[in-house]
Parts: sequence; C-alpha cells; structure tokens
Amino acid sequence: MSAVRNLGLTKERFLLPGHSACHGCGLAINLKIVLKVLGKRTILVIPACCSSVIQGPYPKVAFKVPTMNIAFASTGAAISGVSRALKIRGIEDVFVVGWAGDGGTVDIGIQALSGAAERGENILYICYDNQAYMNTGIQRSGSTPYGAWTTTTPIVGKKQFPKDLPLIMAAHRIPYVATASLGYLADMIRKLRKAKEIKGPRYIHLLSPCPVGWRHDSAHTVRIAKLAVDTWAWPLYEVENGRVKVTVKPKRKPLKEYISLQGRFKRLTDGEIKLMEEEVIRRYEMLLKMEKSGIEF
Repeated sequence: MSAVRNLGLTKERFLLPGHSACHGCGLAINLKIVLKVLGKRTILVIPACCSSVIQGPYPKVAFKVPTMNIAFASTGAAISGVSRALKIRGIEDVFVVGWAGDGGTVDIGIQALSGAAERGENILYICYDNQAYMNTGIQRSGSTPYGAWTTTTPIVGKKQFPKDLPLIMAAHRIPYVATASLGYLADMIRKLRKAKEIKGPRYIHLLSPCPVGWRHDSAHTVRIAKLAVDTWAWPLYEVENGRVKVTVKPKRKPLKEYISLQGRFKRLTDGEIKLMEEEVIRRYEMLLKMEKSGIEF
C-alpha cells in the first residue's frame, strides 16, 4: 500500500481478484497499473489475446470497467468508432483504450492501427508486448526477439530482429508515442498520465514478461522487466510532437544478465549473444543521437 501511496495511485481496484492470468503474468501487472492511472471512466477494447481470456468466466468478470471484445484485426477501427460515438453524444471524459498484445498490434492489427493514427482519431492504444502469440501456443510474432525459442521456431530460435513498432507509430507523426516497463514504474506512470492529458492518437508500448512463454521463474517478472531496460534491450523513451527523448539512461549491464534468466534463449551461442548485444547497443545509441540532434519525425 505504501508503494501505491508514494506513486499517487488510487487504492481502488479495477482489475479484480480471481482473474485467470498465470502467476507472475506481466500483462496483468501492467493492466492493474494502467487502470489505476486512467480510472473508472475508461472503456477497454480488446482483440483476441490473453486479456480476452483472463477476464473471467461469464457472467462474472474481473474487469471493473466497460470492455469490448472484438476481432483480432479490428482494434484500431473499433476504438475509432467508440471514440467518435462518444464525441457525438458529447461525452469527453471517457478514455477509449485499445489494449492488445503484440500479435494483434505488430502483426494482425497494424493496418487498423495505422489507419486510426493517420486519421488522427482521439484514442489511446496500448500494446502489452509479451513477444509472441502466447494465448494460442507461443508462436513467433513480429515482435519476438532474435534468437528466442517459440513453438514455430523450436530448433534454432527466431532468426530475424523484431519490428520497431514504436518508431513506426512515431513516423505517423502522432502527438505521443512512448515505451514503458513495469521495472521502472514511476516512468511508466508518468507516461500514462501524460498520455491521459493529450488529445489525438497516442501509442504506448509496454514490455510484458510472460513466465510461460519466456520460460522464466514467475517470481522474476519485475526483475526481468528492469533488466531489459538496464541492458538496453528495452529502451525507455518517448516521442512527443515528433521529438525523441530517452527517459531512463541506465549504465548498461551485459545482455547475458537479462537473457540468462529466460529459458527461451538457452540455445544461443556466444556468437549469437554478441550479435544481439551489438544490435541492442546500435539501436540505443541511435535513439540517443536522435535525441541529441533534435531530429523530428
């Protein structure tokens, strides 16, 4: 409770006990915080994903806000429609939130999300990224890291680096884009509060460790979320009105400290780890250069 008070969060619960998320589920922790920041005047729009399962068995649900479950590819379109309907009715104090995994965002839903961003819809889209299609069996997605084991890359792991969805969204020149990690909760909450006050399309990309898919101890979820940032594997930054700002700048730890806690990377060779680390450093330094130069999207 003291942590909640120190971060200025309400004690009211909007993700209720009894949901069916796995122990240590990153998405459940993230959603709990997101709803505490946004409050009860929130409508969730959720495509096919783990979140559409953990709500609880009908007729009892664990989400204490109105929730729409829609088709896998339709989140961007659905939140656009809800937002416009509220505007027609003169309701301006409700936050319409697309809450989707990486499969429904980086892959299947990217076209509807891109359309909503290009049209300038007044929406908040949050991707909780657990880096695979976890709900349907841990298949690789466009967000799965290089080298990661999945059920569709079972022998040598994925051989491609992931799409950079936050920068793809920034290229739409929308008002606000941010990355966040529950390992740095104050940074995450600040970004959610900022997005809450901005009008127009807003996009937040949350790291959501998955004990089942990542093959890690369920007690280590927050530790892994923090190590992702501390090893530069998950840079924390925001793009506000086209300007890049790296919001947390840790002294880099070796990537092995992050990946060694996850069974999905156990097949990696030293050469592959070196290749991953080089890419992590390259991307992080690119963000720092963008910040320093003041380049605008």
